Amino acid sequence: MTNQRKTLSVILGTVWMVFMLVGQTMALQVGDKAPDFELESSKGGKLKLSSLRGKNVLINVYVLDFSPT
Repeated sequence: MTNQRKTLSVILGTVWMVFMLVGQTMALQVGDKAPDFELESSKGGKLKLSSLRGKNVLINVYVLDFSPT
């Protein structure tokens, strides 16, 4: 398996686990608002999802460590 395929497998597995965990704790329906959360900003400080309400938001989930295991 190439490194790209391994990386893609890890990313898809991580996304699947997140959706499974979220689905077990809070079932969202089409049209529901996304739950609010807060993350560290790449420019320093904190960023809340609710502060972006009304704007288009793309959440990109990726692995920080791409080294082989």
